[in-house]
Amino acid sequence: MRIGVIGGGAWGTALAQVAAAGGEETLLWAREPEVVEAVNLRRENSVFLPGISLSTAIRATDALDDLAGCEALLVVTPAQHMRRVLAGLPALAVPLVLCSKGIEEGSAKLMHQVAHEAQPAAAIAVLSGPTFAHEVAAGLPAAVTLAIADQAAGEAVAARIARPNFRPYLSDDLTGAEIGGAVKNVLAIACGVVEGRGLGQNARAAIISRGFAEMTRFGLARGARAETLAGLAGLGDLVLTCSSTSSRNFALGKGLGEGADAKALLADRKTVAEGAFTAPVLRQAAADAGVEMPIVGAVCDLLAGSASVDAVVENLLSRPLRAEGL
Repeated sequence: MRIGVIGGGAWGTALAQVAAAGGEETLLWAREPEVVEAVNLRRENSVFLPGISLSTAIRATDALDDLAGCEALLVVTPAQHMRRVLAGLPALAVPLVLCSKGIEEGSAKLMHQVAHEAQPAAAIAVLSGPTFAHEVAAGLPAAVTLAIADQAAGEAVAARIARPNFRPYLSDDLTGAEIGGAVKNVLAIACGVVEGRGLGQNARAAIISRGFAEMTRFGLARGARAETLAGLAGLGDLVLTCSSTSSRNFALGKGLGEGADAKALLADRKTVAEGAFTAPVLRQAAADAGVEMPIVGAVCDLLAGSASVDAVVENLLSRPLRAEGL
């Protein structure tokens, strides 16, 4: 199975490295000419993933037409550009594995819903889980959820990308896999705020556990399964991204907690913190579904500049007492 990767950022490059392990030819599409040149001539993505020596089986291109011969595509474009990128491709009947995490602005649709509208003949899959790109690219152990309705296609893709240090677990719950990845990005911003404000490890653990309750409430309301949300794509990814500045969303929250302006932080980043775009969409989608998500709401207020860190912390801590649970 010839694999193509759409998106030459850190995660797309790391996935190309996985797919190319063992010398299997892998095509990496990037829109930046400097990325294409660096990968092909120097075997390194010095723009987004510096310091990692890339497999000689990876070939980079800036021409989408070159992907025509691929038998499966890993789509790693930012969530808000997913529809445009997929609509710009010819009609495809190969598996499309969506590797971006977010909810579409305007429609509040998950990425697999967007992809199905843009490419109705393709078998749509979602790959999600606790994965920092630099660790995966370096060959450190990782496990992910690969969610797809077509079991045969899922088994073929899983067999193609599985490596001794990269283990995919199959699921048919695309909704659960996507909601876990989208919501955890917003919660990672909240945990970054805790770190930046110096509120302590107790507070971070509380945000993770109560945030997971919010994730579960929303996921169940949208048709996800609880076991998916408690697995790699939900709780596993939540724990990872709420614990390290290697997470773009955590780093954004840390800056907010230290007093920086949200607009300035977002304008200064060459990589995308998807949680900043997902948060307001998620807040509205939760309200429409009658789901309470106070931590998500607090992140939205911080990003919009409508409340200070001290104010949102006070609001969260002064909420009425209740029994623990969902």
